[in-house]
Amino acid sequence: MSKPSPCTAGRRPASPGNPITIGLEGSANKIGVGIIREDGTIMANLRRTYITPPGQGFLPRATAQHHRSHVLDLVQEALDQAGLKPGDISRVAFTQGPGMAPPLIAVAVAARTLAQIWDVPLIGVNHCVGHIEMGRLITGAENPVVLYVSGGNTQVIAYSERRYRIFGETIDIAIGNCLDRFARVLGVPNDPSPGYNIELLARKGKRFCPLPYVVKGMDVSFSGILSQVEKLAREGVYTPEDLCYSLQETLFSMLVETTERAMAHVGSKEVLIVGGVGCNLRLQQMMGHMVEQRGGHIYATDERFLIDNGLMIAHAGSEMARVGLTTPLESSACSQRFRTDEVYVTWRD
Repeated sequence: MSKPSPCTAGRRPASPGNPITIGLEGSANKIGVGIIREDGTIMANLRRTYITPPGQGFLPRATAQHHRSHVLDLVQEALDQAGLKPGDISRVAFTQGPGMAPPLIAVAVAARTLAQIWDVPLIGVNHCVGHIEMGRLITGAENPVVLYVSGGNTQVIAYSERRYRIFGETIDIAIGNCLDRFARVLGVPNDPSPGYNIELLARKGKRFCPLPYVVKGMDVSFSGILSQVEKLAREGVYTPEDLCYSLQETLFSMLVETTERAMAHVGSKEVLIVGGVGCNLRLQQMMGHMVEQRGGHIYATDERFLIDNGLMIAHAGSEMARVGLTTPLESSACSQRFRTDEVYVTWRD
């Protein structure tokens, strides 16, 4: 007997005492589905990645098609992993932005459809806030300075008066985009990710190559560094390993500097690293040395929770629903430029 589609299975009342939220994430090249209880119990966290050949990035339309092809299967797999039926789900959360428009829209359509068929509230979640709330849940960090580093975002953040305030950010490209684009220049494979393969090459680097170091107040700039390291790669004076090593050391030093300045400004001794680039062990090491010198503590998780995932959207959506925040269908349009500090964080003191 074939399994029923998650779209067609019947609905029955969900438990009111500890509601269950399913979250759908698809802002870039990963489609993720996660399920969590309101008390923070993790029930499922599944993800699939659209991987292109070496030297190529992922185009928005093809990425959206990948997500459409996998989203319903992932929903069913997540329900099976959690031992649930559609009737057990209390809310459907989805990434409302920021991100690439076609993938965002593809996943939003799936989320709207499920919420209507299952007759449960819909919750639009800011992707960046999802990363932060997931990091806080997993690490137990109380009120850290947050370094958010990914393929699409680079921000230094601290919480104040019901908002995640951006103290500094990139003024051009994100750090993950910088690493990914250099990986394409070198022809580095995209599997499992170009940034990870850059990290592996950097570990073999022996010779440091001076690169532009661009910190402007609390903001950073990566485009000029990328142009210079691409030029050096074409000249062939330095090995790919040395260039990857030099690029990492320069980029990460800039992030350590701006994060330390934010810590001093808000009087915090905690740093929480979130986003896919946060998986980089060298970044964690460099940030850890700085935080240790200040008598503080660094918090970071692993690729299950740092790389884009549906669980972070489910958890942030659950926190929002706990204080009565839901998204009417007519207000569920996606935004590519949904900023972190636009969200009014009513679920925190």
